[in-house]
Amino acid sequence: MFPVSHRSAGGEGTPMTGFPSPFGGTDDESDGVFDAYDEFVPAHLPEPGPFLDGHEVLEGDAHLAFHRLTRDLFEERGVYDMTFGYNLARLDLDGRHPDAGYRYAEESSTVLRAEFTPTTPFCPQSNTLTKGSFRAWNGLVDRHEYDLVRVRVHPMHHESEATNEQLAWLAERFRETGSVTHVPPDVDGSPERGGRASRGDAPF
Repeated sequence: MFPVSHRSAGGEGTPMTGFPSPFGGTDDESDGVFDAYDEFVPAHLPEPGPFLDGHEVLEGDAHLAFHRLTRDLFEERGVYDMTFGYNLARLDLDGRHPDAGYRYAEESSTVLRAEFTPTTPFCPQSNTLTKGSFRAWNGLVDRHEYDLVRVRVHPMHHESEATNEQLAWLAERFRETGSVTHVPPDVDGSPERGGRASRGDAPF
């Protein structure tokens, strides 16, 4: 899955409208492949993974409400899955990939946990997509009720450990500084710690 974004260096996103999908058209189509954003269909959602264990998993209307907001934030920040050509939030609605997408659980009244299950264990952009998700949710934190959204990729992904270390690092920097523009260290430990995102870094 390959993301694309038009986020500027200043952090503003530009919605990607009318982007063609090789697997089916736009969000407005009712072709039976996608659930609606007001339908909670557990059979088309991944099972909550270990990051959500022991916490209150959002179900039904609570899941739907936060996921509709997620659609809007991802649209604003350009968090898109380029393999399928759509807003990443739509993966939860795609009946062709019933085990992929986001699930959520409340860690507390002010902290939400979000776990992303990719379509395959070798999805090449799970790292970028989850970091983009983190920056969308926490960069627009005034748009929802949580002070922090923690993000992880499901351990079924072959690089989940390295990705999740970076996501934990981003959450710590966000709590310390209130900024989502920090760039985490590379998985090989190269010295990017404390840096800020620039035009040449990952989008979002």
